[in-house]
Amino acid sequence: MATAELEARVHDEGGAAVIELTGDVDRDAEAALDAAYGQVGKTGSVVLDFSGVEYINSTGIAVIVGLLARARTNGQTLSARGLTEHYRQIFEITRLADFMTILDGREEE
Repeated sequence: MATAELEARVHDEGGAAVIELTGDVDRDAEAALDAAYGQVGKTGSVVLDFSGVEYINSTGIAVIVGLLARARTNGQTLSARGLTEHYRQIFEITRLADFMTILDGREEE
């Protein structure tokens, strides 16, 4: 399976830092996620927008767990939006949903 390198773009939406993800969240995604998170600053709320993501593997889940740990250490809340139903279930099975809010769309922020 060909992978699409992850791109992460940061912007502000009503005081929340949104990290828009495009591509695959896998072992190669860590650098892009780290760089994007580094741009977030001290905002209290960070949203990972998975609308442009079609593939997340177990290593990608581990990368997200690491980002969640960093956000919690920094006193920030981390949310996810734009997950497909399949990945929403994966977030629930892996218990990521216990530690981050899963949003259905932009209207829930």
